[in-house]
Amino acid sequence: MALRDDVEKELNVLRQAGATFPNQVRATDSTGLVLTVDVTAVDSMSVEFSELTLFVPQLQSAAFDVLKQWASDLSQRITYLMENIGPLEFDPATGQVLIRSTPPTQLPTGTEFFEIMLSTVGSGTFTLKRFKSIKGQPGRDQVSIQVTTELLLRLIDDLIATIP
Repeated sequence: MALRDDVEKELNVLRQAGATFPNQVRATDSTGLVLTVDVTAVDSMSVEFSELTLFVPQLQSAAFDVLKQWASDLSQRITYLMENIGPLEFDPATGQVLIRSTPPTQLPTGTEFFEIMLSTVGSGTFTLKRFKSIKGQPGRDQVSIQVTTELLLRLIDDLIATIP
């Protein structure tokens, strides 16, 4: 069974069981990919989550150019989030690429943006989060990501399809 199918099944279980939140959905495939979604709410059409992480064992200690290529492929393929995304920072020393919303959403009170971290150090991971910064205040706060279930499943498919 594909990761997307496992996630869809687990979300349905959470819905039907009247689960308490936060909760975590975890799916693994035969290649060693491990996907976790930290779910904060779910209903018949949508899911709210704080973080999505994909562990990609074949990226452990991969060449930095492989990570850069994945960042480029992801940014070109994932065009359906609230903002477009694009690589922002490349750090070959730590084996990490930072991808962010380009441009972020500008609100009267501040800014909201997606942040994706790709890493080859230790575990080969993709991590997606959303942040909000408030005008006049230093720092940022993590906020939940709200999408339709269909969009989440498409995102999972696209993540897997772009793995180098």
